[in-house]
Amino acid sequence: MSAPRHITVIDIGKTNAKVALVDLMTLSEVALRRTANAPLRQAPYPHHDVEALWTFILDSLASLNRQQRIDAISITTHGATGALVDASGKLVLPVLDYEFDGPDTLSSEYDAIRPPFAETGTPRLPLGLNLGAQFFWQQRNFPAEFAKAAALLMYPQFWALRLTGVTANEVTSLGCHTDLWNPWTADFSSLVDGLKWRRLMAPVRLARDRLGPILPVLAARTGLDPQTPVFCGLHDSNASLLPHLVSDAPPFSVVSTGTWVVSMAVGGRPVKLDPARDTLVNVNALGDPVPSARFMGGREFSLLTEGQPENWTEDDIGAVLARKTLLLPSTQQGSGPFPHQAATWFNADGISNGQRFAAISFYLALMTATCLDLIGADGPTTVEGPFARNRLFVGMLAASTGRAVVASEAATGTSIGAALLASDQVTAHGKGERLEQPTDAAWAGYVSAWRAAVEVRA
Repeated sequence: MSAPRHITVIDIGKTNAKVALVDLMTLSEVALRRTANAPLRQAPYPHHDVEALWTFILDSLASLNRQQRIDAISITTHGATGALVDASGKLVLPVLDYEFDGPDTLSSEYDAIRPPFAETGTPRLPLGLNLGAQFFWQQRNFPAEFAKAAALLMYPQFWALRLTGVTANEVTSLGCHTDLWNPWTADFSSLVDGLKWRRLMAPVRLARDRLGPILPVLAARTGLDPQTPVFCGLHDSNASLLPHLVSDAPPFSVVSTGTWVVSMAVGGRPVKLDPARDTLVNVNALGDPVPSARFMGGREFSLLTEGQPENWTEDDIGAVLARKTLLLPSTQQGSGPFPHQAATWFNADGISNGQRFAAISFYLALMTATCLDLIGADGPTTVEGPFARNRLFVGMLAASTGRAVVASEAATGTSIGAALLASDQVTAHGKGERLEQPTDAAWAGYVSAWRAAVEVRA
C-alpha cells in the first residue's frame, strides 16, 4: 500500500470550523471548506451544535473526496472542551461551551479539590476554561445523566469516535489547562482519582495512532474508501507546533493565532511560570511539557475592528509611531497576561481608521511579546494562522522581541501539523517570510512607550 498523500483535516476552532485537504507531498492546503461555529444558547446550558458540525464535516468529506481521493483523515480542535458519552457512543449531556459561566457557581468547592499548579501546570481559569471544572459542574447539576457516562473524551477524540467507533484520549488535549493531567508523570492528575473519574477515562493513545478505518455507514455517506484510516488527532495549538518540533533546532517559539493567541517556547530560557498571568504548561504531541502563555487575541481583534476594512498606509504607521497612539490591555478580561486590567486608549483622539487598525495590530503584537517573555522564549518566532498575514503585527512582534519572526505561509497552520500525523516525513512546510527586527528607532520608541504605560497602570 502506498504512503498516504492527500489528508483531510477536520479542524474545529472556537469561531470557525474547517475541513482542509492537505497534500503531504508539497505540505500545502489544496482545498478548504469553512463554516461559522456558534454555540447554541439554549437549555440545558450553552453548548456546541455538534449535529450541525457533523453534517458540515460529512458534506465536506464528500465534496473534497470528489475533488481528490482522500487517503486519510486527521482531527484537531480547540481545547477546554470534552464530551461525556454512554456505552453506545452517544452523548449523555451536550458538549458545554467553555465561555458559559455556570462552572463559576461551584468555584469555591472546585478550588478546594483541584490540584496545585505545581502538579498539573494548569492555572485556575474562569468560566469553563478548566475542563475539570466543567465536568465537576455537570456531575453536580446533572447527576443522573452523568451516571450514564461510560467514557470521558477530549474533543478531538469525540469526533474520532464518531468517525471510527473507537474511544480514546490523547495528551495534548488532556494537558491543555484541564486540571486532569500531570505532565511530569504522564498520568492522570490527583483530581481524576479523587473524583473517581479514572474509570471514565478512555485509553490514552498517541496523536499519530491510527484508531481504525472510517465506519462503513460513513463511507457510504461520503463516498470515501471504507478502509480510509482515521488518526487519533490533537489540540490545535499543538498541531501548529508539531511541524517545528520535528524539523527545527531549539531554541524557537511558535505563536498559534486564532480565537486564542497561544505562545509556546521550545528550548528557551528557564523561567518560573506565573499562573496568575495565564502562563501554563502544555503537553506537545511527543508527550513533553511546553511552557506556554495565551490571551484571547483573535476575539479581541474581531471586537476592536468590528469588521472594518483592513486598510492602512505607510503614513498611518508613521503617525501612530510618532504620536504614540497606544491601546493598553485588556479588551478581553479574565485571561491573558493582564487579566484584571481594562482596555484604555491613549493619544487616540481623531485618529483615522487606518491609524486605528495599525494601533490595534501593534497592541496585539505587544501582548504576544509579553506572553513570549513570560515563558522564556528565545530564538526565532514563527507565527501561524491569521495573524501571520498581518504585516503590522509581524513587524511589531519583531521589534518588541528583538528576534526574527517568521510569518508562516500556510493559511491554517493547524492543518499542516494535523496532517503530519499521517506521515513519517520530518521536513516542515515552507517557512514563509522571515522578518528581522526593524532598525527604525521609532519602532523601539513605541515599544518602550507601551511598556512604560502598562507598567504605570500595573
